Amino acid sequence: MKQLRPAVLAGIFIVAGVLSWAGARMWNAYGTLPGVPLAAPIVLGAIAVVLLATALSLRARLKAQRERRPGAKGVEPLMAARAVVFGQASALVAALVAGMYGGVGVFLWTDGLEVPARRDQAWYAAFSVLAGAAVIAAALFLEHVLKLPEDDDTTPHAPSRA
Repeated sequence: MKQLRPAVLAGIFIVAGVLSWAGARMWNAYGTLPGVPLAAPIVLGAIAVVLLATALSLRARLKAQRERRPGAKGVEPLMAARAVVFGQASALVAALVAGMYGGVGVFLWTDGLEVPARRDQAWYAAFSVLAGAAVIAAALFLEHVLKLPEDDDTTPHAPSRA
């Protein structure tokens, strides 16, 4: 399994943001812009908390296992793999969603905030971007916690047959 690259996540965020900003401009020209739900930053924040709690729990279990504490619960490899996949999927989706809300938020901030409803929507979009960044940070931390050590095998390989 390959590690997530922050450049890929940033690229997803930027592309989604630009497309969302352009879509918001077009949508606003033809009618009313759909709102940013209040639940967006709340759900993203909850996912970030779950990822962080998982990472901290697994880190403590791995540390106890390395120190060979009596009664330490180990980490099953399949559970660790599922946690990494959950973290990676969450980071990719969070980059996309944060980019979308970021684009809408930029449109709302630049279009004018004299309407109170639009001002609230801009704040919800800003909080959604921050919560999306928290999901990405927690996912990268989880991936770091569960990363296998590098293979430092310095023994010479078997001689090849000629």
